Amino acid sequence: MNFEIKNNLIDTAKIIKSPNHSERSCAIDLIVIHCISLPEGNFLNSNVMDLFQNKLDCNKHPSFKNLEDLKVSAHLFIRRNGEIIQFVPFDKCAWHAGESSFNDRGNCNNFSIGIELEGTVQKEFTDKQYEVLNPVILKLKEEYKINHVVGHSDIAPDRKIDPGPHFDWERLND
Repeated sequence: MNFEIKNNLIDTAKIIKSPNHSERSCAIDLIVIHCISLPEGNFLNSNVMDLFQNKLDCNKHPSFKNLEDLKVSAHLFIRRNGEIIQFVPFDKCAWHAGESSFNDRGNCNNFSIGIELEGTVQKEFTDKQYEVLNPVILKLKEEYKINHVVGHSDIAPDRKIDPGPHFDWERLND
């Protein structure tokens, strides 16, 4: 997979701008892996994109009621087919981690890049997702001098379990 990071964007990604971001106040040194599907376990729809743009119709499904007025985003969303959608430039703080801590530092959003994989903690991720995720992580590490890649569950263990037991950490490059 060939791509470049230009102006803090992956040049081959589909860009869908999210308003849910802010300025950073420190350097990036962490990547956080998440998973999401709306409704859970349902793929091939626009619900995640709508959520990240504050356009989700929360009457569409009963499970969406708790998402009303929620302002969240991620830098990247990697679909099951390997498509990359970028919502927030890497130099901005995407709102993906919530209350979180890594190495005794709170507010992980400020110093991390959030990557959402289309999926659920109850299912395996696709080969295509790993084939895309690996070069993305390598390029981000190179571009931003990142040393750590963790799951959402690692930075918010009392609240989150994603990317879950079906995420194969051994399939990531060292």
